[in-house]
Amino acid sequence: MSLDLGTTVAGVARVRPDALAATLGAQQVRFGELDQAGNRTARAFAALGIGTGDTVAWWGSPSLRALDGFLGAGRLGAIFAPLNPQLPASELAGVLDYVRPRLLVTDLDHLDEAEQLARERELPLAVFDADGLVPGADLDALCARLSGGPLGTAVDDRLPHILYLTSGSTGRPKGALVSHRASWLRSAAGGGTFGQAMRGRTGLVTAFPLFHYGGWHYVMEAWQNGRAIHLVHRADPAELLTAVERWRASAFYAIPAVWERVLDATDVAADLSSLHHADTGTSRISETLLERIKSRVPQATTTVLYGTTEAGSMARLHDAHAHLGTRSGSVGLATPPSLLWTSDEGEICVASPTLMNGYLDRPDETAAVLVDGTYRSGDVGHLDEDGYLFITGRVSELIRSGGETVWPTEVEAALRGLPGAEDFAVVGVPDDRWGEIVCLAVRSSSVLPDVDAVRQLLDGRLARHKHPRLVVGVDAIPRTLATGQVQRRVLAAQIGDAR
Repeated sequence: MSLDLGTTVAGVARVRPDALAATLGAQQVRFGELDQAGNRTARAFAALGIGTGDTVAWWGSPSLRALDGFLGAGRLGAIFAPLNPQLPASELAGVLDYVRPRLLVTDLDHLDEAEQLARERELPLAVFDADGLVPGADLDALCARLSGGPLGTAVDDRLPHILYLTSGSTGRPKGALVSHRASWLRSAAGGGTFGQAMRGRTGLVTAFPLFHYGGWHYVMEAWQNGRAIHLVHRADPAELLTAVERWRASAFYAIPAVWERVLDATDVAADLSSLHHADTGTSRISETLLERIKSRVPQATTTVLYGTTEAGSMARLHDAHAHLGTRSGSVGLATPPSLLWTSDEGEICVASPTLMNGYLDRPDETAAVLVDGTYRSGDVGHLDEDGYLFITGRVSELIRSGGETVWPTEVEAALRGLPGAEDFAVVGVPDDRWGEIVCLAVRSSSVLPDVDAVRQLLDGRLARHKHPRLVVGVDAIPRTLATGQVQRRVLAAQIGDAR
């Protein structure tokens, strides 16, 4: 039996074709329609020259058509690469040169930039939601001429089917390649939590976008349980709360920063009584936030989840409120079928069939994190006597902010020539809402740069989640004597002491 989500969707479509599979605002698709759309898209991709092992890059505004692209590529044995629609063209150019897709799929919102980037690389281009305005490149028109029946082919579930971009240790992108089997097992592992919440009920609302691992994880987890995934155009409190009320969702997941915005939106009236799960995660969660969640949705259970793109869910703390005062700050027990431990240096390690295949064309970085079937997370922590995991820091200097990762040197390179700065450096500092925030430390004899001016300077250069949220003045940037490298841990500690 092949462990792949395409087979899972086909199975649900045979038994419950009219069951809701996904929504986005007022848009909706049912499993029978989704299954056929995935088959048509697979045939369209094949007609455009896509086959086993080829990569399809998807760069467009939120749309349910991305689900068709995901299924279509997977059913051909191809690799689906969802890209952040907010990436400026200058960043996307580097991503495309790294990923080397055989096809770029975009929409009308991004067409002008996509056409230029595709032309420069002699890359075929297809357009979804084109409304007939792009003759010869209209993916929807091509799909409409093709059969929605089964393809009659099987895929090797050991092969990668999706590529998630994450930050590299040098600021250059890394593409985590995840196999059909690993994705299937990741989503099946969630059945013990969301599966129980959704069985016989409605689906899951997630704030994650569909260029992020978290977004696709919850898509697959909902489908694994034959339930709907309810997506939003943006992580806006009103849109999220409206989706919960409209679809009577059983489960809702958001990172702490989004939960804070949702809980602060007291002007948005919404009936959340359908929720059985109100979950969060990515790192340690404050007691204050957990208490606020319980106050807003007292009937719901909150699970704290900890995981990575490379390994999937590594640990989860079920019913987090029951652990307040006893295991506050824990991210829970290992998620089956994972085995979790810490190295002699305290680094959190995991062995699991859910691990990624590796990073695309990054053998050294793959070898650094995948060692003899073990994933080295880069996080430092400890396990208590009952096996509950506590995260205490990071081995690397990567900043994890709101579920995204940021490399300081990338931000520093984009800020070269910052007006009025004699010296500067970028570090991550702890934050209750975001986990960490990007902080710009500046040594200057003149007026300290304004954070809004700094963010404006970076518009068009870097994605907005990489922009500093805090600017602080320092007497000096601590550097090593031998090489002049920034001593980021020292700098972060100095900033923390001064805050």
